[in-house]
Amino acid sequence: MRSFGSDNNSGVHPRILEALAVANSDHAIAYGDDPWTAEAASVVRELLGENSIEPFFLFNGTGANVVALQACTLPFHSILCAATAHIAVDECGAPVKLTGASLKEINTPDGKLTPELVRPHLHGFGFEHHSQPRVIAISQTTELGTAYTPDEIKALAELAHAHEMLLFVDGTRIANACAMLGLSLREMTIDCGVDIFTLGGTKNGLMFGEVLVPLREELAQHIRYYRKQTTQLYSKMRYIAAQFIPYLREDLWLENASSSNAAAQMLYREMSRVKGIEITQKVESNAIFFILPKSITDRLRERYFFYDWDESRNEMRLVCSWDTTEEDIRQFSDYLLKLTADS
Repeated sequence: MRSFGSDNNSGVHPRILEALAVANSDHAIAYGDDPWTAEAASVVRELLGENSIEPFFLFNGTGANVVALQACTLPFHSILCAATAHIAVDECGAPVKLTGASLKEINTPDGKLTPELVRPHLHGFGFEHHSQPRVIAISQTTELGTAYTPDEIKALAELAHAHEMLLFVDGTRIANACAMLGLSLREMTIDCGVDIFTLGGTKNGLMFGEVLVPLREELAQHIRYYRKQTTQLYSKMRYIAAQFIPYLREDLWLENASSSNAAAQMLYREMSRVKGIEITQKVESNAIFFILPKSITDRLRERYFFYDWDESRNEMRLVCSWDTTEEDIRQFSDYLLKLTADS
């Protein structure tokens, strides 16, 4: 089955499978005390140009987000995020349950927070009856497929730091943003004033695994304990870490993201030919949001799997993967063009 349902649906890049096969030899000390984890940590430091950083490897995006927010908050704090943010919509309340902090969801037209949208929520500091604003949390790219520019991230970091707050970046698709903007990981994080971020792998060709990167020493202090309590400490850590060595050292993270971005641009061009279609967001990464009559999308769904986004207006989401092919796109778009021509 080929679909545009999610970049979680695609398989594993062959180079990653090779790395896993190599790691699957002999015995190795568990819980990260193995040579693969040490090497993968060094590769992350090399990529960011910072030798003092301690990266942490975890199973999945939700777990990485929760551990990051645990490192940043106390139970009386609040976390400001877009109303569409993954931590608000798709994590079953895990960030609230496991941090005790409250989420303040902010409506945005394109999934991106701005200082103007955040400022009205920066109040109640020092007032014991209110949760204390502590974290501005953004997704790069956003859940609407849009990408923050470095200037936009810097503006949020400056606002956060002016109020003694922290900026967290959920980077499950940060590779797509770096590829689209032609920026290094450092330029997208450290140089923008980010305090802590995740680097995704699962949606970009890995079998499983994310990296959590604290950029402040005080945030790194207790992460190993939060990771264990949150059930994200993998005993056979070498299998997560081994993937990140070629993924980062051989630039697979950018290559795969560039492929999924390019596929989305091709799909966008093809879909723009469809009669009566409305593309609802800028196509800046590997996702496309569109509206068509329900009679058409119901028939499209008979052949292809994809998700509803906003059922009230029949808005749908398509996502391209690192292995989406031109043939996948042409077959999909030809079928969609046929459906609309028949309607």
